[in-house]
Amino acid sequence: MTNNNVNKPAAIQGELTYEDKVIEKIVGLAISSVDGLLAVSGGFFANLKDKVINSDNVTTGVNVEVGKKQVAIDLDIVAEYQKHIPTIFSEIKSVVEQEVKKMTDLDVVEVNVKVIDIKTKAQHEADSVSLQDRVSNVAESTGDFASEQANKLKAAVGNSTEKVKDSIAEPRVK
Repeated sequence: MTNNNVNKPAAIQGELTYEDKVIEKIVGLAISSVDGLLAVSGGFFANLKDKVINSDNVTTGVNVEVGKKQVAIDLDIVAEYQKHIPTIFSEIKSVVEQEVKKMTDLDVVEVNVKVIDIKTKAQHEADSVSLQDRVSNVAESTGDFASEQANKLKAAVGNSTEKVKDSIAEPRVK
């Protein structure tokens, strides 16, 4: 006689949730390849921080609202001059929806994009040089100058030392 009343373990309970920063990072990385999108801006203070310190933070300027099954996204962007902005918007929506869905199974219900500036690529690259880069360049050139001056000083002191040694070694008057 067999007993079919084997105790089966209860289903494991639990919940999967995402921090806002996880979705922000997915969005930031996903939109990095959108043609015509030069930057996502985080407003005045984030821009100030980026001017002072080089930052590879892909979440700057990406704001999300994450629910249990859905996500809404807000972006402030800098678009490239002479690019069709509605096309940029469509590409952003498409790539964001695909990546968020693929990685999290969350439905993207809203993508809001505010164009806060338009620049040429050259203007954007010039603006991207940070204060940190400028300080580093000045420090490097100052270090080179100081090193050169130190070498000149060593040479001058060396010549003077030789003259003093020569004058001490042989008295001029006997």
